Formats: sequence, structure tokens, C-alpha cells
Amino acid sequence: MRKTITTRYDIAEHLRTPEEMAAYLEACLDEADGDAALIAKALGDIARAKGMSQVARDAGLSRESLYKALSGERTPGFDTILRVVAALGLKLHAEAAHE
Repeated sequence: MRKTITTRYDIAEHLRTPEEMAAYLEACLDEADGDAALIAKALGDIARAKGMSQVARDAGLSRESLYKALSGERTPGFDTILRVVAALGLKLHAEAAHE
């Protein structure tokens, strides 16, 4: 019997354009259901796609603290989220919820 070889899927390898990054973040925001750590992880995926060192510099953070903040294991402060979103070249927006 042949052995099936699998590899780990890394979304960061598939986020190539700003539009793809924005669409990914939007989808995660839609699915998060209040889970801030999920949003932090999504931002971490996008930051890895863009280059974590450059994003850290642009956000005014150390690379290590950026990895920790966006690991999905903790919830970073909103100020950190805003700095990272700006460093990624993305915008957050709001719209009325229609329930």
C-alpha cells in the first residue's frame, strides 16, 4: 500500500495581492463571531505573506513582539491591531448590521 504524503497548508503562501489579503481579512471578520484571537491570527497570516520584518518595522514593533501578538494565542491591544492594519496597507471599515 502506498503511503500518502501530506504537507501543511499555509494560507500566507497564497496571499499575493492586496486585494487577496483584504478579502481574506474580510472573510475572517465575517466568521470570527467575536473571536479576537482569530482576527489576530489572520493579521499574522497576512503579515507573514508581506514579510514579518517589514511589517514590524512599519508598525513600530519588534519582530518578536509582532509574532507573539499575532500568533492567535493571545489577544493584542486594539492599538496594536490598528498599527498592524496600517502597516499592512489595509483599512478597517464599518457598516450597519442588518439582522
